[in-house]
Amino acid sequence: MTRKQKRLALIGGLGCVVAAALALILVALEDKVTFFRAPTEVMAGKVKPGEAFRLGGLVETGSVVRKAGQQVRFAVTDGAHTIHVSYQGLLPDLFREGQGVVTEGKLAPDGTFVASTVLAKHDENYMPREVADALKKDGRWKEGAKP
Repeated sequence: MTRKQKRLALIGGLGCVVAAALALILVALEDKVTFFRAPTEVMAGKVKPGEAFRLGGLVETGSVVRKAGQQVRFAVTDGAHTIHVSYQGLLPDLFREGQGVVTEGKLAPDGTFVASTVLAKHDENYMPREVADALKKDGRWKEGAKP
């Protein structure tokens, strides 16, 4: 084997090792990755029931219903579509109707989003970038206006 052939064999072997390592990392992280979706995307069928994802938008005014214990139901909207959310637990102090929110959980077969985590805005000018992008895409965002 010539020196050039040895070098090519070494580079090819290292390339295979790196490719295998990346494949194993992607397989290991597959269950850990959650994608952001707006209510319009969920209604369009881009999410299957039982699939974990993040739902973001605005908490619809008049939709928050507190039940026994720490059970809360509310609706998240992007202006075009609305998804009903069910959550068991304490809500963040900054959670309010009409404000930006990102929830993490799964879509139930009946179309209700069952949240395991609720994240609220941290000041009056904050809205998650994904939510703002979804509102801009839908034409419901005015540049320079507060969310």
